[in-house]
Amino acid sequence: MTGFVIIVAMLIAILGGASYYIAYRIYQGLLCVLPGARFWPVMAVVSGLTVVMVLGFARSMLPVPDVVKHILNLISSYYMGIFLYLVMFTLLADLVLVIPRLMNLSFTGGRSLKGIMTLCVLVLTGLTCCYGFWNARHMDHVSYEIPISGKANISDMNIVMISDLHLGAVGSESRLEEIVDQINAQHPDLVCIAGDIFDSDFAAIKDPEKAAATLKKLSATYGVYACLGNHDAGTTARQMTDFLENCSIHLLADEYAVIDERLVLVGRLDGSPIGGYGDQARKPLTRFLTGVDESLPVIVLDHNPGNIGEYGQEADLILCGHTHNGQLFPATLITDGMYAVDHGYYQKDSDSPHVVVTSGVGYWGMPMRVGTDCEIVTIHFI
Repeated sequence: MTGFVIIVAMLIAILGGASYYIAYRIYQGLLCVLPGARFWPVMAVVSGLTVVMVLGFARSMLPVPDVVKHILNLISSYYMGIFLYLVMFTLLADLVLVIPRLMNLSFTGGRSLKGIMTLCVLVLTGLTCCYGFWNARHMDHVSYEIPISGKANISDMNIVMISDLHLGAVGSESRLEEIVDQINAQHPDLVCIAGDIFDSDFAAIKDPEKAAATLKKLSATYGVYACLGNHDAGTTARQMTDFLENCSIHLLADEYAVIDERLVLVGRLDGSPIGGYGDQARKPLTRFLTGVDESLPVIVLDHNPGNIGEYGQEADLILCGHTHNGQLFPATLITDGMYAVDHGYYQKDSDSPHVVVTSGVGYWGMPMRVGTDCEIVTIHFI
């Protein structure tokens, strides 16, 4: 409990400090055009939006009507991206202003320069966020050819893979019809969903019946299969699994299915589910992958690519999501350093399984993509 209080206190201090920082810099810029401007209204707006952002994250725990939760989610999701880039560009502006001092260069018009820099910060933030909101509405199509030798021939098998739908996130339901249409346009033999179908709280989905009706339109010769991600958990986990069953999506929770007697598809539970899976927990692969025909290719759905080190020659291909490829620059640099592969194709060596990590078809939190794309992945075998 003490540790939790310390973490909360640190979060409040960081967010409070960042809010004060950007509010004060905006205020300094306003003084250049409005000499009578006061600091407290600027601080009130920035800190108020920050409080709403925090409440939006904690909305599932608030004793308020669902409509209020949806409003909090909407405001907090958009402001989160704006807040991030306001802080980043303000820091960059301050760095630009301090360089002449470090070089002992003198210049006049300091107040005017601060006003110009504040304007640049606001314009850059606005342009970046508008691009990010626009880019998140578009989907890229990525294709991989995976060589599998010494196993049953599946070269005619067309697999379409997605991850990270995050149903319940802002804008997730409005994009669902287009996502389903674009998947079906690939004429898949098998559709694989590599986790994070939901955004932690099933109640955040505005119209579950409509979402289910849309997902039922997914068309694949051998069906639609999914594993659970870290967000597909918590107090509404049972509603999530019931929803998948209603959508005719076959959930593989540390179990496998043999597809057309030609390949083995394994689905793993996530190792760090937010709120847990109730009485379920991730098992070692050896606990359930027994009696498998070794002549069949083994494809594994494992949401988090941090787990790929667990697999050896018992798996031929691992399909992952989770990272969003960072979703927003510069977080792309962080995920690149965190994982052996945070996006794309990877094979450690010739004795290791092939790995494909998708950036996801949706987004977490902010309905934004900067430096990354939402994507649908097609996999062929050679």
